[in-house]
Amino acid sequence: MSQTIDSIPSARRMRRATPTIGGSTYVKPQDMAWEPTQFAGISIKVLYEDKAKGEMTCFLKWAPGATLPMHKHPEIEQSYVLSGSFYDHDGICRAGEFVWRRIGSFHETHSDEGAVILAIYRKPNVFQNSAGYARKDG
Repeated sequence: MSQTIDSIPSARRMRRATPTIGGSTYVKPQDMAWEPTQFAGISIKVLYEDKAKGEMTCFLKWAPGATLPMHKHPEIEQSYVLSGSFYDHDGICRAGEFVWRRIGSFHETHSDEGAVILAIYRKPNVFQNSAGYARKDG
């Protein structure tokens, strides 16, 4: 009687696999400096970026009173607030909360108290005069 792959215990199947050396990239954000962006009061730590695809995962630090001007989301954007809060016309996202933006949506975001956000982009935001976050020499 022959066995299907589903009937083989997973431990036996796993013995055949070998880990990919260099397949994991560990990032230590605590050792990275905050870099200013083109937007007053908003700095960035880039954790992952694939410029060709437009993908980026980053921490954004918002100073109290910072505003990100009106922009479009060409792809889904996901944000998890680590500290503080930020908001737009639809609501507020506080520490420990998550918000995602629909493809093609427009908004302007603000933070009265300041915030640190983990943001995941599939494509850069599109602003009136630029796309994405430009890191400035600081």
